[in-house]
Amino acid sequence: MKRTIKSISLVIILLSGAAIAELSAQNVSDLIINEVLAENPDGITDSYGQRSGWIEILNTSYGTVDFAGCYLSDDKDNLRKYYIPKGDINTRIKPRQLALFFACGNDGKGTFHTNFTIVPGRTLYLVSNDGRTIIDSIEVPSDLKPGKSVSRISTDNKGMEFRTVVSDPTPLAQNGDVNAATKSQIMEERDPHGWIMTVTAICVVFLALFILFIIYKYVGKAFTGDFKKKKTSKPQGNNMNEETALAIAMALDKACGGETNAAIATALHLYFNDTVHDQESFVLTIRPTQSAWASKHFTLRQLPTRKG
Repeated sequence: MKRTIKSISLVIILLSGAAIAELSAQNVSDLIINEVLAENPDGITDSYGQRSGWIEILNTSYGTVDFAGCYLSDDKDNLRKYYIPKGDINTRIKPRQLALFFACGNDGKGTFHTNFTIVPGRTLYLVSNDGRTIIDSIEVPSDLKPGKSVSRISTDNKGMEFRTVVSDPTPLAQNGDVNAATKSQIMEERDPHGWIMTVTAICVVFLALFILFIIYKYVGKAFTGDFKKKKTSKPQGNNMNEETALAIAMALDKACGGETNAAIATALHLYFNDTVHDQESFVLTIRPTQSAWASKHFTLRQLPTRKG
């Protein structure tokens, strides 16, 4: 018993540690390519005062993500084209914040300068630190005009759902209307008193309870072996009618005493009313035994004889 308790405690501790580690872990899969500008004739400049195309990365999660060690590429056959170096504290993106990479073709300028330029018609890839897993990708339209960017517009800032459009560039700023109503706000407008949510919640609860009932019912049968049990059926050809019952009663009354007759009648009653819980051969044989104690000779009283 003590060993079982220790084992359960160890499993709980390990699962709790894994859950905490998962919650606190930095997940690069929460990053997306938020916006891309191929040609920058009069837009934002880098720290060297030069204008070039740029790639904007958005952290969609509620935790800080460090993307150092990941890759950027415009070639699916070479996903490790630009390695994002480690050791730069600016590679840590805070929740719902952005990072900007200048695609100038010269990575010697620093961490946020790629060794390739953006060519319209090609696809850009954000690759995980294993160099194989594509986190996100976005296709740059071949007819993208200079000064225009391909952007992911947020349709739900809370759920981080997006649609891709061509628009005016907005570097280091979330695209779309940040003050747009969320789904919950829209639902609140449509159902101000909460009746729809209440009915939906009740239906979900009862559906879940019904599913659990079905699961537990059949899982219980599987463990108890009820699936393997078959209902015992009556032997065929044993229909009892009045003539048969009368003949059996007369035979028992003639051959046996009243107690045996009552026992047989009770057994037949239980059998034909489905109350017999044991499966027997249904063959009953009664053989009255004769002994000196059962002989009537010893039960007669002997009358005294008169002496003359």
